[in-house]
Amino acid sequence: MTGQQKKWLVRALVILVLGGLGVAVWYTFLRHGKDDGLISGNGRIEAVEIDVAPKIAGRVKEILVREGEFVTAGQVVARMDTDTLEAQLREAVAQRQQAQSSVVTAQSQLAQRESERSAALALLAQREADLDKARKHARRSSELVVKGAIAQQDADDDRAQLRSAEAAVNAVRAQIAASEATIITARSQITGARSAVGATEANIERIQADIKDSALKAPRDGRVQYKVAQQGEVVAAGGRVLNLVDLSDVYMTFFLPTAAAGKVALGTEIRLVLDAVPQYVIPAKASFVSDVAQFTPKTVETAVEREKLMFRIKAQIPPELLKHHIRQVKTGLPGVAWVRLDASKPWPAHLQVKLPQ
Repeated sequence: MTGQQKKWLVRALVILVLGGLGVAVWYTFLRHGKDDGLISGNGRIEAVEIDVAPKIAGRVKEILVREGEFVTAGQVVARMDTDTLEAQLREAVAQRQQAQSSVVTAQSQLAQRESERSAALALLAQREADLDKARKHARRSSELVVKGAIAQQDADDDRAQLRSAEAAVNAVRAQIAASEATIITARSQITGARSAVGATEANIERIQADIKDSALKAPRDGRVQYKVAQQGEVVAAGGRVLNLVDLSDVYMTFFLPTAAAGKVALGTEIRLVLDAVPQYVIPAKASFVSDVAQFTPKTVETAVEREKLMFRIKAQIPPELLKHHIRQVKTGLPGVAWVRLDASKPWPAHLQVKLPQ
């Protein structure tokens, strides 16, 4: 290498060093002044995840959505096989018909027993009339036999007739008592049959509800993140079929040191800048500030160590903003969350809200 070439190489190295120093000075002083009163933390866009799962075990009949597809609340996203439930429903309907027939039969038996009781009451009235007649006849016979107007045999026959009439009345009264007992039994049978009808109807409603719930619906607006089960697979009760991302509840989680985290209150304004779209600035608010330090030693003895403590903060994006830009919302994107520690100072120009049209 000639002497001239060495001189040019030295000059180039000097220029590079001076340029680096200039950038360092700008970053240290000018940029620091630009972002005075602000602090930032790295984070990643997250959202609430929702699992779509059946209430009872069964086979996945079909999945109606694809991964990455947007769904709306109430949209059917998958169906479970219902052949077994439909067979149970037909069985329950037949049991209900049988129970209803039992109610009709018990009501007929009650009507019959009440009719028998009415007939027995009428017969009792007749037998009591016969008894009254026999008593009067027996009394007259007793008087006449004393006077010698009739034979003793006739008086004995009248007394026998009286005892027969008394026995007949007692028999009818026993028959009435038996009828009343059968009436109580018949009424109990009606109550039991009606209870059986109610039980079968409740069973039918339960099976119908299970059949209805076999059409798995999206509980909220969101996007299908991934399929957990495939068509034809058998899943347990509560087993996941699909995983959805609720795009109405999106946030960024980031960490700040002790001194800065202590100044962040719920509702503090935050600006989010994503690495994928740095030209946009997304507004957010602090919806959670941890009261427990993260990834820190169990025991902190010195002030220097306390400064190393990091606290988790959640920056919530407004739901109305998410709804307006729901097609552009994506989770998992990394970025930076900027926090304005002094609310009296305005946001700098590069952190003014800028959203896609």
